[in-house]
Amino acid sequence: MDSPRSDVGRWGNYPWQPTVTPSPEPEPEPDRRSRRSGRSFWARCCGCCSCRGNDDDWGPEPSNNRGSGGRGSSAGSRRPDSRASNTRRPGSGVNAAGDGTVREGMLVVTAVDLLSSRSGQNRQEHHTDEFEYDQLILRRGQPFHMVLSLSRPYESSDRITLELLIGNNPEVGKGTHVIIPVGKGGSGGWKAQVTKANGQDLNLRVHTSPNSIIGKFQFTVRTHSDAGEFQLPFDPLNEIYILFNPWCPEDIVYVDHEDWRQEYVLNESGRIYYGTEAQIGERTWNYGQFDHGVLDACLYILDRRGMPYGGRGDPVNVSRVISAMVNSLDDNGVLIGNWSGDYSRGTNPSAWVGSVEILLSYLHTGYSVPYGQCWVFAGVTTTVLRCLGLATRTVTNFNSAHDTDTSLTMDIYFDENMKPLEHLNHDSVWNFHVWNDCWMKRPDLPSGFNGWQVVDATPQETSSGIFCCGPCSVESIKNGLVYMKYDTPFIFAEVNSDKVYWQRQDDGSFKIVYVEEKAIGTLIVTKAIGSNMREDITSLYKHPEGSEAERKAVETAAAHGSKPNVYATRDSAEDVTVQVETQDAVTGQDLTVGVVLSNRGSSRRTVKLHLYLSVTFYTGVTGPVFKENKKEVVLAPGASERVVMPVAYQEYQPHLVDQGAMLLNVSGHVKENGQVLAKQHTFRLRTPDLSLTLLAPAVVGQECEVQIVFKNPLPVTLTNVIFRLEGSGLQRPKVLNVGDIGGNETVTLRQTFVPVRPGPRQLIASLDSPQLSQVHGVIQVDVSPAPGGRNFSEARGDSGSG
Repeated sequence: MDSPRSDVGRWGNYPWQPTVTPSPEPEPEPDRRSRRSGRSFWARCCGCCSCRGNDDDWGPEPSNNRGSGGRGSSAGSRRPDSRASNTRRPGSGVNAAGDGTVREGMLVVTAVDLLSSRSGQNRQEHHTDEFEYDQLILRRGQPFHMVLSLSRPYESSDRITLELLIGNNPEVGKGTHVIIPVGKGGSGGWKAQVTKANGQDLNLRVHTSPNSIIGKFQFTVRTHSDAGEFQLPFDPLNEIYILFNPWCPEDIVYVDHEDWRQEYVLNESGRIYYGTEAQIGERTWNYGQFDHGVLDACLYILDRRGMPYGGRGDPVNVSRVISAMVNSLDDNGVLIGNWSGDYSRGTNPSAWVGSVEILLSYLHTGYSVPYGQCWVFAGVTTTVLRCLGLATRTVTNFNSAHDTDTSLTMDIYFDENMKPLEHLNHDSVWNFHVWNDCWMKRPDLPSGFNGWQVVDATPQETSSGIFCCGPCSVESIKNGLVYMKYDTPFIFAEVNSDKVYWQRQDDGSFKIVYVEEKAIGTLIVTKAIGSNMREDITSLYKHPEGSEAERKAVETAAAHGSKPNVYATRDSAEDVTVQVETQDAVTGQDLTVGVVLSNRGSSRRTVKLHLYLSVTFYTGVTGPVFKENKKEVVLAPGASERVVMPVAYQEYQPHLVDQGAMLLNVSGHVKENGQVLAKQHTFRLRTPDLSLTLLAPAVVGQECEVQIVFKNPLPVTLTNVIFRLEGSGLQRPKVLNVGDIGGNETVTLRQTFVPVRPGPRQLIASLDSPQLSQVHGVIQVDVSPAPGGRNFSEARGDSGSG
């Protein structure tokens, strides 16, 4: 396997010319526990759970024997069976002797009703009624109801025990075998009580522990009477899913705001922001955490590299392993990253409109999905964590630094003439970077670090030897407490490091000639609660820029970095300022960039100005300069002058890469006082939107039609155009190959879909071609309930396939 740092467009110190296209992962590999000095994936990911005493507590290894599994099939047929056959399991016989004999007077459980209907009390009270599953889905720490049908009326001398089991060898001490005596109270918050005895039916109220392991449990019932013991055979229809519970005050993921829970746990779509701080773009993403199959995919991710079942009750551990497994670099995780610009062997990251297609592909095939970039990794992570019950949001950081040497500064090196020394410039500043915040208490940290925690699944730097990041307390980032786990130094540098310009001196040493203190983490945003507006959350991550508290945080963090004395060599004489102006332009149009020089001093200043324009990946990796301008400017005291550089479409078109971004490097030298001017400014070319129109009212179970209109903004033909369409409760992921679209041509498409769930929904579309990407559209669809009150299954229609 090639080094992950050989990806063009991804790492700053690799050449611009494209290399071999990253290819989909090979067949899932056999057990890796025997390699890397015998340390398993989980041991490398989380040291606190690496004390492995018994193999039976670990999840299953990858399996190549995988059924196709249609929508109505058992989830277990589509992934390695996390409950392998075990002769000691309940269900092997119907009595204690295991001979199948039912003696007269024995209390036999003839049926179990878990009251798992989506419209029933259990699913409604546990906020799991939107899951497109027929099994019982619960949130831990909250009671639920069930009905046992017995062979005879229940008597006071009878003893009934409920049992929940997960893993290959369930053990009571690890929480993987839960025993709940009815009417006597269990341990750790588990208990069951009789609420009604009606003839041969017994109604129970069962309390689950707020610290329960999350996952898919087998359920059985054991009875004891004078006539003997009975054990209910295991039935896959009685499997129970248990999730984290942000509605439960005793759960460490508890969120004390209902509007937050509605947005960060239950909302199935959201906005992801990209572009530059001055030119923010937004796209709608279908998280789809309740779509059929997605919950199984999320649990399969935990299974895939053997996360111990006993550790699955801790959201710190769960979120950390998710951050590792959403990317593919270490252990054939969900998504293959690709920043090369060549996506011919997979899907352009800009073409995805949601997480469902990605997660279902991974579940059904076991192969990593090509391709992802930061917003795709973050969108999938939001889906997985929300599905498992963690309040999670997708966050965009503009001007996000990538510190490669743990200096906690962004270091840019220049020669004596202020020409960049690319072989030394390993740090980079991404135009934007997208990660996740998830909400939880941190019992593993000192007090004061509960709340939002950063989790970043984009593979950047290794943590404990693997590509994962977080969870990291936002509070520790804000105050520069880089010694707090996990990965605080790297995330701090992303949002609040300084951009340090170093110039090579005549003797070969380097001197700091300029420090930009407001260039990194200039704006941090997420989707607002309850609306599609953008919320600025920068103040959660950093103190006001330039304040005493902010400077203290930066210098405290830097003191723990690899260059603790970096600020001791600062030098400044700044009376000439630089401001960059760019116009808003659409791909295919000419544009103009301008630089304004201002003299704030009382003496005349002469500036030798250099402008260099190149295209850039959003990761900060730049191409060769394709246009430059050099000019000497004389400024009177208090005067300003604007230097303009026009750029024609024909000049930039041959060089464009993903995101249509360009980088203007401004450098200059003030003759009179030796001041060095340095400025980097990124801007982007906008792409058109898709226009979506609903042509008829949307009703559950009835076919509906949508119209999609697109106008090609380029004078060239778009080839091999692909549309994608997706919306939770509306349309399973759909791919449309439409061929070529001529230069400046307008096309209209019509597509039908069958809604499966009522309420406000988002239908999202995208367009992709080799000549143009990052084209999206969305429409809100208000779906009416089915006539006659039919349930989801009856109204599922064609969209329920696959």
